[in-house]
Amino acid sequence: MKNKIILLFFAIANIANAQEPANYYSTANGLTGYALKSKLAEIITAGAKDMGYGSGTGGLWLGYKTTDIDKYYENDGTIIDMYSENPAANTPGVSNDPYEFKWGQVSAGGNQCGNYSGEGSCYNREHSLPKTYFGGIDAVPMSHDIHFVVPTDGYTNSKRGDYPYGEVSTATWTSKNGTKVGPSKVPGYSGSVFEPINEFKGDFARMALYFVTRYENQLTSFSQYQTASSPLDGSKNRGLQLWYLNLMLKWSEQDPVSQKEIDRNNAAYAFQGNRNPFIDHPEWIAEIWGLSPLAVDDASFSKNLTIAPNPVKGNMINITGDKDLKKFTKAFIYNMVGQNVQTIDNPFQNGNTINLNNLPKGVYILKTGELNTKFIVD
Repeated sequence: MKNKIILLFFAIANIANAQEPANYYSTANGLTGYALKSKLAEIITAGAKDMGYGSGTGGLWLGYKTTDIDKYYENDGTIIDMYSENPAANTPGVSNDPYEFKWGQVSAGGNQCGNYSGEGSCYNREHSLPKTYFGGIDAVPMSHDIHFVVPTDGYTNSKRGDYPYGEVSTATWTSKNGTKVGPSKVPGYSGSVFEPINEFKGDFARMALYFVTRYENQLTSFSQYQTASSPLDGSKNRGLQLWYLNLMLKWSEQDPVSQKEIDRNNAAYAFQGNRNPFIDHPEWIAEIWGLSPLAVDDASFSKNLTIAPNPVKGNMINITGDKDLKKFTKAFIYNMVGQNVQTIDNPFQNGNTINLNNLPKGVYILKTGELNTKFIVD
């Protein structure tokens, strides 16, 4: 029973509020495994436009004006930089980010790079899968794809270089929001890696899975660019080195799809003409690649939120956390096929008790703000 619960838990994701067009994925119905992946590749390739890398405020720079504006943390209209955003420290109306960026060119009062001398100088365009592994800036449309090319602090981006994402054993460099560089502690890879904060690990994981799906027909041609640090495995089907795939699956499982991701996916679709299917239907990740073995006993998960009793008997849970829970205006509960089964408005205004909506037996995720944890209804 324990193994079954663990497997169910790791399929977690959130498909609430996605706004995919009617029948967008209809031809993928009933498919599983790599057949599903190939059909999704067809769907998200059809209609996709190359909007260019951009100069001035064109191309990706223009896209960021709709895809990456902060409506979620400070809600102040600045650029969301996942390498500097500090969601755990923010309180309503007060910015505790180490620095912030305005959209657009420096000459017009914006902060796009430009030159940088340290953190906070300017933001640039970060290929979350380093472009050196698929042919560089001239490899199109990959290098222009807004679904995995995001705005980030230029200096932090330079500290990442071509390192794959990972989890570090001992940090050799740490950014002002806690992003780290250091040797990998993930089984199967011992080189240097770049570790974003927990709030955005699922975002970056779903970007990696998007890349190896959208460009699956080109993946074998990228073999000529591979080095020992490349996360790509040279195959059309699996797409990623096993150590990296297991890590991306783990991050996707532990960090469900957020409203920020959903809104970004919709804006990217309006800008570029295609979607990330693993934001719309994160349950397809397990349908294609299975579940990650890395998350089974991961002690870093659920440290910041506690539910009692757990397992839950009845329809009431008491919640404690290492942050002031009253600042969170919503809480979400997700089931094991990725659906939002309950949304609670102002959950902690009158105490820390939440009533469940007669949830059937199973494993669930409670998420509020940047905090999340799993619980079992018995």
